[in-house]
Amino acid sequence: MYDDDDDDGVDNRKPSHLRPFKPPFRVEPPAATAPAHAGQSAATTTTTTAARKPTQAGKAEDVHPRLKGIDPELVERIENEILEMGQKVTFGDISGLAFAKECIEELVVWPVLNPQLYSGLRQLPKGLLLFGPPGTGKTLIGKAIAHECNATFFSVSASSLTSKWIGEGEKTVRAMFAVAAARQPSVIFIDEIDSLLTQRSADENEASRRIKTEFLVQFDGAATTAEDVILVIGATNRPQELDEAARRRFVRRLYIPLPERESRVALLKHLLLKNASDVSAAELEELGDLTEGYSGADVTNLAREAAMGPLRDVMRPVGGAAGAGGIGQKKGKISSDALRPINRQDFAVALKSVKPSVSNVDLGLYEDFNRQFGTQKL
Repeated sequence: MYDDDDDDGVDNRKPSHLRPFKPPFRVEPPAATAPAHAGQSAATTTTTTAARKPTQAGKAEDVHPRLKGIDPELVERIENEILEMGQKVTFGDISGLAFAKECIEELVVWPVLNPQLYSGLRQLPKGLLLFGPPGTGKTLIGKAIAHECNATFFSVSASSLTSKWIGEGEKTVRAMFAVAAARQPSVIFIDEIDSLLTQRSADENEASRRIKTEFLVQFDGAATTAEDVILVIGATNRPQELDEAARRRFVRRLYIPLPERESRVALLKHLLLKNASDVSAAELEELGDLTEGYSGADVTNLAREAAMGPLRDVMRPVGGAAGAGGIGQKKGKISSDALRPINRQDFAVALKSVKPSVSNVDLGLYEDFNRQFGTQKL
């Protein structure tokens, strides 16, 4: 318990727990751990060490100025989980929606392709809201904008920005806008944005409130400049639930309605090009009348159900039932040449199982919101 402080014969012992702590002396390893080869001088070793320094400095210089101060792990997460690398979509792949396409081309595509013409009052809008019934092509429009503008496309959902750690969600939002600024022109597409930017209330969860606040601050241009080409597109089928501050930041609010008769006929004709079909032009016009109230997704599901008709005829014989041994009677591989073309009767059967997914009550809510807040056709 007692240690000798010196060897002069005097008892200067102190309790060891009262003595100041002295870390053990650490011997630095020699600069060269291996002996130099014959003919290698000290100057050569110094030159080799100095040559490594520009490499380390170069790594620091590779960081984009907009990404300085951002956690590299968050940047990597955004690039892996949010950055969309899917197939290219053009406006030609979207049937109908002529007014929406014209507005998007004027407000988004032209300024991105010719930024020198858009300054002062003609600056690129930062927000675009697409609202309407589900299955009308809002997500496809966002992807088409990114493709036509040759921009980086970010596909964002609420799960991409939330985290179980306190403060991590706000950092992710800030990092997302920083990456978008570094990769501009950028399009940040937020599907079902009502789940992220709902109206704030007093009894709201604190973590969710902080994420909304940070998103609105970044959306308003806190970390960007007026010259940055960053467009935030929100898609929702519950526009009345958006926060007022979020609605204000979406300068343009476009109503994406159900497809009209001509659009439904064009969509069916486009879908039937993927398989052999005997459906005539007159029968397509008739199907256009029978699909009144169908969304684009409903029409697609109808065509897919009709395409199953030829397959059922081959896999299950006429009059066969599942309980009578109809399942599995055709064994082995079947050539696609054995399938007959899709006909009008297949659509008649499909119409019995595929019904419209949008009610008239919901359509009334969308039309009311469009009259009050939406961008109207001139």
